[in-house]
Amino acid sequence: MNLMNRIILLSLVMVTLLLSQCNNAGRKTTAGNAASDTGVAKIVFREYEHDFGKVAEGEKVGYDFKFENQGSASLVIVSATASCGCTVPRYDARPISAGSNGSLEVIFDTAGRSGRQTKTVTVKSNAEPPVVLLKITAEVIEGDQ
Repeated sequence: MNLMNRIILLSLVMVTLLLSQCNNAGRKTTAGNAASDTGVAKIVFREYEHDFGKVAEGEKVGYDFKFENQGSASLVIVSATASCGCTVPRYDARPISAGSNGSLEVIFDTAGRSGRQTKTVTVKSNAEPPVVLLKITAEVIEGDQ
């Protein structure tokens, strides 16, 4: 096979691949986007802020942020990240069906902290809104007070 035939063959293969990709581009699959055909999840927290009040330095305190999926599709929390390593969010990664409730626990370790503390947790999900910001506050005091 000479060079010209190879170039033509390679060009035909590339055009075929490009055309097949164009045909698939308009199709939607539900594997990665459960809300596309069945509705939209909607995450609504009962509260978006929690104040622990006064806590002793060195204490670990936690709070469950309760939420409801008020949408028409299953809700999946993709990630929850804290603004500081002293704060750890915990959540269930299983889908929450429409109309069901869930919670996201936030643990705050006061070790090495003092005074007024404000920490945030960024929650990302497949819901509307896709990003929610939760906030915790505490007044960390020395253990002897």
